[in-house]
Amino acid sequence: MIPFSILDLVPVHEGGTPTDALQRSLEAIRLAEKLGYRRYWVAEHHNMPGIASAATSVVIAHLAAGTHTIRVGSGGVMLPNHAPLVIAEQFGTLAALFPGRIDLGLGRAPGTDQMTARALRRGRADSADTFPQDVVELQRYFMEVQPGQAVQAVPGAGQHVPIWLLGSSLFSAQLAARLGLPFAFASHFAPDLLFEALDLYRDNFRPSPALDRPYAMAAIGVYAADSDREARRLFTSQQQAFLNLRRGVPGLLPPPVDDIDLLWSPVESAMINQAFREAVVGSPQTVQEGITDFVRRTRVDELMITSAIYDQAARLRSLELVAQLRVG
Repeated sequence: MIPFSILDLVPVHEGGTPTDALQRSLEAIRLAEKLGYRRYWVAEHHNMPGIASAATSVVIAHLAAGTHTIRVGSGGVMLPNHAPLVIAEQFGTLAALFPGRIDLGLGRAPGTDQMTARALRRGRADSADTFPQDVVELQRYFMEVQPGQAVQAVPGAGQHVPIWLLGSSLFSAQLAARLGLPFAFASHFAPDLLFEALDLYRDNFRPSPALDRPYAMAAIGVYAADSDREARRLFTSQQQAFLNLRRGVPGLLPPPVDDIDLLWSPVESAMINQAFREAVVGSPQTVQEGITDFVRRTRVDELMITSAIYDQAARLRSLELVAQLRVG
């Protein structure tokens, strides 16, 4: 059976606070652990009122401390925002605190707007261009210390924290193949290059000490409820949030609505439906069919689901319904 994992942006709801969002994520990961999900990742975003996971390593520590066995990690840390040594120390510390449970997913995008990216990257204006070199440098910090090595990650050295490369284009697929690393594609919001990226990764993969054969994961939105109608209603919170983002006014996660077509133009509807075309929304039977079809088409080794659901009880119910599915 293909393993299921979870990507959480730690959404801040209308009428709520970041404190509420972090507590809801802790409740969700505790349930996910009981249900048998393999890993639970949070994503680095900045200057977004509706996302509470900017300090990604801190959030990972919060979630890992509240659980026992599930893997916890980043989906991802946006490496150009940071010096590799800083990330090695942060995730080396996490690995020391929670041995065998920490993943480090790396992205190349800023995870924010350009003005905020400049504020984050003081003195690192061209850091995205050095992403491949920064990944290799970060890998070295997790290896055993070599004789004469002047700079060490403490903690970090010898931890061998698993590194994943994440992407929504072909760049990270090529780099993951060349470095022999696992690869995850962000098809939950940018599916256009999904199949080309997976083929490129698999066809060009070089075995490495980290991985002897390709291992690909893809993320999609999954919204499960007891009926198709209720699932589609839950999904409207995410649709509204993405609509606001595309309009340049990102905000808190709004409650669901009965008719999303009253809120957007035909052009906006087409744009958002295109971005979310791989989302699986519906009853358990509908979701079973949708996930089975996605796995068949992509041949991914693992599926990561994400779902920005306003009502916490409905969010947890969705996780329960998906965990009951069996997809080979």
